[in-house]
Amino acid sequence: MGIVTTSTVTSNIVTTDISLLRLLQLSSVGLPVGGFAFSQGMEYAIDQGWVKNKAEVSDWIGLQLQQSVARIDLPVLQLCMAAAKQNDTERLLELNDLILACRETKELRLNDTAMGEALFRLMGSLQIDTPFKRLDEMSFVTLFAIAASHWNLKPDLASLGFAWSWLENQIAAATKLVPLGQTQAQELLGELQTDIRHAIAMSLTIEEDRIGAGLPAIAIASAQHETQYSRLFRS
Repeated sequence: MGIVTTSTVTSNIVTTDISLLRLLQLSSVGLPVGGFAFSQGMEYAIDQGWVKNKAEVSDWIGLQLQQSVARIDLPVLQLCMAAAKQNDTERLLELNDLILACRETKELRLNDTAMGEALFRLMGSLQIDTPFKRLDEMSFVTLFAIAASHWNLKPDLASLGFAWSWLENQIAAATKLVPLGQTQAQELLGELQTDIRHAIAMSLTIEEDRIGAGLPAIAIASAQHETQYSRLFRS
């Protein structure tokens, strides 16, 4: 039987702590990528009375998490991390095109690429190399995966952080728009946490040729938001 020394235990704890801290940094709402500026169509849905209270916010966000994030963002994130580990630039470009093609409206695509451009700039400041030069349109998902791979995060942890960040931004938008109180927002975060686990599990079952989603109401809300008279959010 091998001897486990204090230094070995300490080393393992430090490694775990560093990975956790990097995950928290990457998924923090304080990450300067502008996620707070996008409601992903929710602003129009609330303006039209489709979403009026906490329960309906939960249904709206939960459905999008299970039928969009779990079927598009998380599978592509995991594939991009694998490609980044292999320094496979061609594969990353292919996956970047795939996820952008899955954005059903101009604003949903803008949401992804505007955050991607901001993350690209930040990665340069953090000395995180990307295997390709700046593109005209870079998906936030692609770059999130590259950063997660650079910091040696496991795909399941990276998926957890990505989904949590997405959820927190959506609830923050609902808090301003419905409006919800801070206590209700925290209740929603607690209620929808279990949906993240289910979304990650579902993402692992999605084969590449099955990546995609169809949520007509969200696509309509996003498209109509482009010409909404008064709005707080960019999408």
